[in-house]
Amino acid sequence: MILFINSANCQVAGFALSSIGWILCMSSMGFVEWQIWHIDDCSHATSCLASVGIWRVCVYHYNFSKAKVCYKYTYRDTFLPPAIRAAQHLLVAAAILGLLGRAFNIFALRNVYMGILQNNATCRPFVASGILNITAGVCILIAVLWNYYSILNSKGIAFPPAYHLPLKPDTQEIGNAIIVAMVAAFLMFLSGLLFLSYKFPLDSRVHPTV
Repeated sequence: MILFINSANCQVAGFALSSIGWILCMSSMGFVEWQIWHIDDCSHATSCLASVGIWRVCVYHYNFSKAKVCYKYTYRDTFLPPAIRAAQHLLVAAAILGLLGRAFNIFALRNVYMGILQNNATCRPFVASGILNITAGVCILIAVLWNYYSILNSKGIAFPPAYHLPLKPDTQEIGNAIIVAMVAAFLMFLSGLLFLSYKFPLDSRVHPTV
């Protein structure tokens, strides 16, 4: 039994990494700092700084005191650029895939530690978990790179007039949410590789006696 426990140590570490990556993925969806807009001429807007997220934009006012006003948007809003619209779908997909991957991993680890040593009860769930986590990492990475490309090329967003934001900022930079998402993608990739590296014990035909 000790042999089987030791053989899954990497997968236990993979489960921890995938759990952290999944939490960071969920957190990046809630963060608003995907794109940071700096507006020099405040006469054309009621703010000098805006944080653009995938679900809302927050505008910071500096007229008399620093105040924040956030505007939410959904899938149905037509003014959203492809980078943000794609990030909405990709991160939701990544969260679902990561959750399924964790479920498969828990099932496989349970079988290993309980001595259920059939190949389809250990290897296949680990492989499924690895594929799901790597796919989730790809989804997160695409969302990150697409938004990063938009920032590098100074892409604008035609926000509704009520938001009091220009089409394009004077300068823009990546926000903390992109960094969090990048870390999440890396952890999902790494955990997926650890799951795929599981090797079924050669003497698996021997079942432990109770």
